[in-house]
Amino acid sequence: MRSPTELAERLRADGLKVTPQRQLLFRLLADGAEHPTADSLYEQASAEMPGISLRTVYTTLTDLTDMGEVTAISLGQGPMRFDTNTEHHHHLVCEHCNSVRDVYVEGFESLTVEPLDGFEPTDASIVFGGRCASCVGAPVPQAP
Repeated sequence: MRSPTELAERLRADGLKVTPQRQLLFRLLADGAEHPTADSLYEQASAEMPGISLRTVYTTLTDLTDMGEVTAISLGQGPMRFDTNTEHHHHLVCEHCNSVRDVYVEGFESLTVEPLDGFEPTDASIVFGGRCASCVGAPVPQAP
């Protein structure tokens, strides 16, 4: 993702408004590699700028996604997350704390999938589920 200053310039060039709220969101996205949800980004932004609206967060994320500056990703469970790393990569998702990390899979391009039955894939991603280093020793929650 571009720097907050570059994002502001890009939005202006595209005829979009650059408000203090949007500038805050640009900074929060640039500072973190957390793959935030819209709600978690809203919580962070609200702590710094009370009164920012959830709608502003969603609109800004939609604009940045449309511009190719962030990628909206679904990791199979939970809400949509937003990724500032727009290189082709994959993800590790901790099933205990829900943290998400980027990972690069060597040899991914040579994988084959059968049968495709006429389906022509244009993209693919791998999501590895498990436990992060911080959660490996944590107890497994028991069903009620």
